[in-house]
Amino acid sequence: MERRIGIMGGTFDPIHMGHLITAEMVCSAAPLDAVLFVPAARPPHKDAAHAASMQDRLAMTEYGVCENPHFFVSDIELRREGPSYTVDTITELQAQLAGAELFFITGADAMNDLYRWHEPERLLRSCRFIVATRQGAPLDELLIAEKFTAEERSHIQVLPTPHLEISSTVIRARVRAGLSIRHLVPRAVEEYIRERGLYRADDKNV
Repeated sequence: MERRIGIMGGTFDPIHMGHLITAEMVCSAAPLDAVLFVPAARPPHKDAAHAASMQDRLAMTEYGVCENPHFFVSDIELRREGPSYTVDTITELQAQLAGAELFFITGADAMNDLYRWHEPERLLRSCRFIVATRQGAPLDELLIAEKFTAEERSHIQVLPTPHLEISSTVIRARVRAGLSIRHLVPRAVEEYIRERGLYRADDKNV
């Protein structure tokens, strides 16, 4: 039987419980055989202040998923030179995971902006999209209908998920302020951040 593999991308700076809970819910509801977490190369528009290095983000992602036998990590985008487009990542993963059906997991806000991505039509034809929606952040179905054909839209599956007030930005700010991040990130990630001294005002790992 063809394997069904979810692809979850993000800067994961750091990975947190919101990422993991969403991945777990999608994995069971879709259903998927596995979820592959793909740390992204830092987009140029992202503020690099107090950001972790690529190596630290990769390590935190690996620590974050290590207790789930269905979760895995790929450094495919961190190894790529030059612009790193999602459509290229999917193409390369299809070659690596021959015979697997790929499901790109994203949020409604990113899906609403998909038409601005690099070669979005080819991306939609290359894999299926699972859009994790939450209250207050709906999918703009009129916009999607305007930008994509019916065949392309047939590759989009909407999956309601709970809204969790957790973000990597808040976690970094709490670390800088000396506040606890317990239960916001996996214990191993919390320990890694503390041991490496990440996100502090005097952090040198930028």
